[in-house]
Amino acid sequence: MREYTEDFEETYLSSFAQLSKNTRGRNLKEEECDVRSPYQRDRDRIIHCESFRKLKGKTQVFIVQNDNFRTRLTHTLEVSQIARTIARALKLNEDLVEAIALGHDLGHTCFGHSGEEVLNRIAGSFKHNEQSLRIVEKLERDGKGLNLTFEVRDGILHHTGEGIPVTMEGKLVKLVDRITYLCHDIQDSIGAGILKKEDIPHSIVNVLGHAHSGRVNTFVKDIIEETTRQISAGSPPNIYQTETLEKTMLQLRSFMFETVYNGELCLREKEKATYIVEFLFHYFMEKPEKVVAIYDKTITQEDLRQNIVDYIASCTDYDAIKLFQTMVIPSPKYF
Repeated sequence: MREYTEDFEETYLSSFAQLSKNTRGRNLKEEECDVRSPYQRDRDRIIHCESFRKLKGKTQVFIVQNDNFRTRLTHTLEVSQIARTIARALKLNEDLVEAIALGHDLGHTCFGHSGEEVLNRIAGSFKHNEQSLRIVEKLERDGKGLNLTFEVRDGILHHTGEGIPVTMEGKLVKLVDRITYLCHDIQDSIGAGILKKEDIPHSIVNVLGHAHSGRVNTFVKDIIEETTRQISAGSPPNIYQTETLEKTMLQLRSFMFETVYNGELCLREKEKATYIVEFLFHYFMEKPEKVVAIYDKTITQEDLRQNIVDYIASCTDYDAIKLFQTMVIPSPKYF
């Protein structure tokens, strides 16, 4: 079955697609699976790992508990779905796209970017994409890592920041990640009462439309059509947008930062989240035996500070809040 998949990829996929049989491989050599391609195996390993399950309890934007709001898990699934749709249309490797998309945010902390900013400041350096790579290379499976292929690890590491993925599939996920969070964060912001539909600038609405599905569809069609046009015209292999959609995306991003991400509600909740993460970090630094008792996966292999960072980053919002309550709030016992 794996050989059939490899033959299908070679026959059907674009010449710019990454074929699974041409992977640069894994850090540790393994016997090939009879059924699944290397990228399919990577996808399955990510889905079944503990860090993936924890995404359902980690903040996307709003810490307020509401089942209608996105979490890191639902965001991840939406990125995967949208990227796969585009990949299929462009004849890229859909399995590679799916693996990168499902693993790209594994390293996000409790409370989303708020937790990431705190750890970056007090621990010296912390970026969620680097932590995602650390998780799949070192932390999962009791320190053994998931032993993923080079192309998946590269796409995970470079899905954000200045780094550029080596594959077209990685480049696609990088762009789709941004499009996805901008579109669904509008929807969640309206649901939270932070935005009204009429607050969105007309210059954005005129291009993307009023509805969430319409906004996503506009971006998807634009990427498919412009990438096809550019490559057919001899442009270097890349994922392209029209100038109109690129400008609109940047305008939407600026609007969301001004009104939502740096808005009153998010900043108020960010202040609380910051306090909790800072407290946990300093508490464990002063009482290392506490983190040893809770989190012993790599405590003897690396320095204490790194282990504390790994542990706090692994916490869901609920985990962090519960730890804080346990350490700060008296728990009376009645006899």
